[in-house]
Amino acid sequence: MNLRDYYWYFQSALPQRIVDQIMQTGLSQQEQFATTGEVRDKVLKNEKLTDDEVKNVQKIRNSNVVWLSDQWIYKEIQPFLQEANKSAGWNYDWDFSEACQFTKYGVGQYYGWHCDSWDRPYGDEEPNLNLQGKERKLSMTISLSDPSEYEGGNLEFDFRNYSKPDDKKDRLSRRKECTEIRPKGSIVVFPSYVYHRVTPVTKGTRYSLVCWSVGKPFR
Repeated sequence: MNLRDYYWYFQSALPQRIVDQIMQTGLSQQEQFATTGEVRDKVLKNEKLTDDEVKNVQKIRNSNVVWLSDQWIYKEIQPFLQEANKSAGWNYDWDFSEACQFTKYGVGQYYGWHCDSWDRPYGDEEPNLNLQGKERKLSMTISLSDPSEYEGGNLEFDFRNYSKPDDKKDRLSRRKECTEIRPKGSIVVFPSYVYHRVTPVTKGTRYSLVCWSVGKPFR
């Protein structure tokens, strides 16, 4: 589909004390190697990934994460999700938010081009009953780092027309760096099918909080 707004942002929206609380909560827990959907089932079963599987994941993504499900975090961030969904005119039906992903990007770490939604809804094998039969509809990214604390690590979007075949000739012209996310406490919301990436961090460390909200399939 063609969108009027591919993302909606709120600059420096979260108060410093809330950002600090999220940081403290995330840093107090053991971080883990970030994976992608291809090996998600193995991770859910606590199965060890092979060296080849780790290498394949790192071709797409290299970061460390902690999963947070504290209710006070949802209470702080979901009003922005609701406002963005309405103000951008998406008006997507959603009824549950997944665990938040506290993400750490150190020097050389990145996340290549991808979208957060998959080609099918969560299946019956998903242990969280609130996710079964649903798909990701809205994604939210929150900046937890001051822009002076790192270099690189830019959030970029690819505003492709989802109703037409990919045209390689204008691929570069569709890309946009989301500079609005840079100030600490800034929030960006976008449909989960929109392609995006985080470029490699070249200096310092970038911290962010990501959350996905799900609902019954579009189709």
